[in-house]
Amino acid sequence: MISVVIPTYNEEENIVRCLRSLKEQTLSREEFEIIVVDGNSVDRTREDAAVYADRILLQTSKKVGGARNDGVKAAEGSLIATTDADCFCPPQWLEIIEKGFTNPDVVQLYGPVFPIEKGLNYQVSLGMINALSAAGYHTGILYYTLGCNTAFRKETFLKAGMYRCIDAGDDLELALRMKRFGRVLWNKDMVVGFSMRRYRQFGTLKSLYEWLYIVAHGGETDKISYSRREYK
Repeated sequence: MISVVIPTYNEEENIVRCLRSLKEQTLSREEFEIIVVDGNSVDRTREDAAVYADRILLQTSKKVGGARNDGVKAAEGSLIATTDADCFCPPQWLEIIEKGFTNPDVVQLYGPVFPIEKGLNYQVSLGMINALSAAGYHTGILYYTLGCNTAFRKETFLKAGMYRCIDAGDDLELALRMKRFGRVLWNKDMVVGFSMRRYRQFGTLKSLYEWLYIVAHGGETDKISYSRREYK
């Protein structure tokens, strides 16, 4: 079984689209479970998610990495797939993930993202990120394992120490720990629709600068925080 873990906080405007995309997967519904880990939302996130999800958990650990950790620890599946509440998962996403783990040496998979919103600037921005991700993988310099589109073996993830509970970058260095136990693979066909709402509201350059600043400071800083940021 694959356990899909989705962290949420005040996502009533997005969570239904995400969960409906999982409902339309080519993989049989009996072969995966959906776990939503909610950070005590004050809107209808939990109520709306309950229509589609198998389980709704209240987050007990810090930050988005902690929410994913909570979900993994409760998961029944031996394989974990993570995405975000504002993402869209194409129909073959889980089937591609399942096939990717037929090799027992593989411990983690990740792939590119495409913009949900229309706009050439969004396509260019994510195109650059995807190119960086592919180049980093093929050169062995960087494993850009975005939390919105990654999958791993639960047992290996727990051995590796799980996600760090920080503001940003928790999904970047995980692969460096996972590769000690097996192969980490980038799959160009394992794609996920990514919401550009942060870039649309706060600006692309500012958003990238803030993210890079936080990562450069070890994932946390008093100057900038992504935690519980409200979107329009």
